[in-house]
Amino acid sequence: MLNKPLFVRVEWDEEAKVWIATSEDVPGLATEEDTMEHLIDKLKVLIPELLAANGMSGAFDVPFEVLARSFEIARAVTD
Repeated sequence: MLNKPLFVRVEWDEEAKVWIATSEDVPGLATEEDTMEHLIDKLKVLIPELLAANGMSGAFDVPFEVLARSFEIARAVTD
């Protein structure tokens, strides 16, 4: 088992309408999905596969933490 969770950065792409995930901890990770839930499900499969492909994992659980960013605009209601 890993001692600390891997960090995955997730950002919303407003133009493409998808969440995009990348990680310095997981070589080769670059994927996208339309919802955060779908993205996390995909990461649960991709992260162990990419770690194994890079010779970095064995048969154990891989904890990861998702750090998400989305830039928004709040508009004031005027009377």
